[in-house]
Amino acid sequence: MSFQEVRYRPVFGRILAVVTVVVCALGVIALFWAEPASALRYAWPILLVAVLAWALFWRPSLLVQEHGITVENVFRTAFVPWPSIVSIDTRYSLTLHTVAGRVPVWAAPAPGRHRQLGLASKDFDGVSSSARGLHGGLRPADAITTPTGNLAQLIRGHWERLRDAGAFASGVDPEASTTTWHWATIALIALLAAATAIGLLV
Repeated sequence: MSFQEVRYRPVFGRILAVVTVVVCALGVIALFWAEPASALRYAWPILLVAVLAWALFWRPSLLVQEHGITVENVFRTAFVPWPSIVSIDTRYSLTLHTVAGRVPVWAAPAPGRHRQLGLASKDFDGVSSSARGLHGGLRPADAITTPTGNLAQLIRGHWERLRDAGAFASGVDPEASTTTWHWATIALIALLAAATAIGLLV
């Protein structure tokens, strides 16, 4: 049976990003329309907020693939092959613990307190045994009825099947894992932050 890729982007985050960018765009237009001279000073923080909203809420995504997992975060994208994964955690967000370190998934934060209060034991039915900690307990974010827990279960399930089938017997290829930094985003945020400071202080 062929493996079906799964891409996850939080809908609420994308909506928030679009709304924020639209509001910022209208703010810049209104600023130039009302007072062009002041706009040259005060448009920068508005543009900075728009870029941050895009980077924080639109960009993050998770792609579960046949040969590994691609995690796109705010400042970097990491590809993690299945053999590199040691465990999957959901304490603060969905996090892949690998032989090279932790890879947090910004697109899948742990559910808030109000969501946790509504959880029942049935929400944890079918959770993989590897989700249990040292004392055999489960975190609220492991509930399969939450986005974080659902994604964690998807990843754990495939990882466990590969492990049990002996797919990791050949070991880990250190060159298979890759990290790509989003230098353009980092530079743009830094430039807008500097322009904001100059515009407000000078």
